[in-house]
Amino acid sequence: MALALIFSAPAWAEPVKVVALGDSLTAGYGLAPEDGFVPQLQGWLAAQGREVTVVNAGVSGDTTAGGLSRLDWSLTPGTQAVIVELGGNDMLRGLPPEEVRANLEAILKGVQARGLPVLLVGMQAPGNYGADYKTAFDEVYPDLAVKYDAVLVPSFFAPLLEAGDLAVARSMMQADGIHPNATGVKQIVAGLGPKVLELLDRVQTGKP
Repeated sequence: MALALIFSAPAWAEPVKVVALGDSLTAGYGLAPEDGFVPQLQGWLAAQGREVTVVNAGVSGDTTAGGLSRLDWSLTPGTQAVIVELGGNDMLRGLPPEEVRANLEAILKGVQARGLPVLLVGMQAPGNYGADYKTAFDEVYPDLAVKYDAVLVPSFFAPLLEAGDLAVARSMMQADGIHPNATGVKQIVAGLGPKVLELLDRVQTGKP
């Protein structure tokens, strides 16, 4: 009887392992460890009843080329899904949008080759680079999301602007005006969290 109960009991499922491949926004630049994007996202997911381990593969200053160069060793054994948050540093340096597209496409191809679902977090260029640059850069993310059937977050910073109040948005940024503070990260996580849930649903259904 005891053996029957042991073998009939459901096994505890291991947490889903999600690797967040990104730059300083993923790494948690300028924040206490518990206030960064990855720990706040993991906490948000736990509050939704999801057993998830989010691995911080963010490197401050990284470009899309840097992310591509470390893709293979970042996707450690057991990885079940990937979040890609890259391109902000390319944009800040004025790197050609076609380079950004090529690097991100290579990353998505690499993830796809492993049969893993992916969430692509978009960036949007400011207008001071000119209309042509902004159009070309902003189109990269939605185009690639469609091509590789990735879950898309159109803009990492969009949740900060939802209230339509620039003063409020600025209050959720660090002094450098580039990185969100702890409150800003909380707002960003709440905004893109549902897309992460969509990514996790793909893990459960086996859809890459």
